[in-house]
Amino acid sequence: MNIVALVVTYNRLAQLQRTVAALLACPQDVLGAVVVVDNCSTDGTSAWLAAQTDCRLRVERLAQNRGGAGGFAHGIDIVRAQDDPDWVVVMDDDARPLPGALQLFHGLLQQGTFAGVEGVAAAVRHPDGQICRMNRPTVNPFWHLPVFLRTLLGGGRAAFHLNDAAFDSAQALPIDGASFVGLFLSREGLARAGVPDARLFLYAEDAIYTMTLTRRGGRLVFAPQIRFEHDTASLSPGGMVMPVWKVYYYHRNRLFLYRLAAGPAFWLLLPLWLYSWPRLARHYAPTDRPALRRLIWRAFRDAIRGDTSLEHAAVLRLASGEDDPRPSTRDNG
Repeated sequence: MNIVALVVTYNRLAQLQRTVAALLACPQDVLGAVVVVDNCSTDGTSAWLAAQTDCRLRVERLAQNRGGAGGFAHGIDIVRAQDDPDWVVVMDDDARPLPGALQLFHGLLQQGTFAGVEGVAAAVRHPDGQICRMNRPTVNPFWHLPVFLRTLLGGGRAAFHLNDAAFDSAQALPIDGASFVGLFLSREGLARAGVPDARLFLYAEDAIYTMTLTRRGGRLVFAPQIRFEHDTASLSPGGMVMPVWKVYYYHRNRLFLYRLAAGPAFWLLLPLWLYSWPRLARHYAPTDRPALRRLIWRAFRDAIRGDTSLEHAAVLRLASGEDDPRPSTRDNG
């Protein structure tokens, strides 16, 4: 079984160094190549990568920062064209497999544990051992009535994200969505789902991608015995996203995800989500609130239109208070 690792990085050299070291410590008969997509980093990442001598390490440096979505889209395209691996495992630059994790996955493949499965999500924890909130796999409540009822009755995120007990399970569990940290995708899964939508830039591109995979009939499971570390901080309990320009992508893409997950029910629930958004302002400094409102309302408008044409430079201008760029009339579906 040929496995290739794909890492997307931007200006986190110290974290990337640890991740690359962890990957290259894996035997070559388990991990055939490590592909790093450098999103035009400016912190010395390019020079450090160029100085590495391990023949398994390949670098794709982009001419501009295309965000996590653009980086993973480019990387998956390259890996499929150049390596055509049986499996690719994707991760951020601040995430890495724990020692033995890839060997365990390889062994389970050889045993046929994942026969017929097209995606496998690892258990992701912070370095202190706490479960990483942003990387909990999900079950779509709109596809599973008991999960929908728990969510409807006030269960919140806990109703459709796997609970702590799932992380202690000895068996693989079926899921509908997962993050791009410790996610293994088979050749068949890549063929079914294609590449992530690079226009999303960042936030929710992984959930949208994996839910597209399962919606098209691909099997996705959570394997708690395969463990990754994610050295990052989760979002605050209030959902505060900083710097403030990220608010646009976070809320626009979440609406794209909700629309994919809910289908026609999306339009019935939309007023509830819209009602809750203005309340987010209380978590932000008063000086940030005007930008927050501009970004949220533009995110809402573009999500309803299915419009992903707003360039990143325009998002930054919108956050800074410059005139809102003229909306595109193109509908991207």
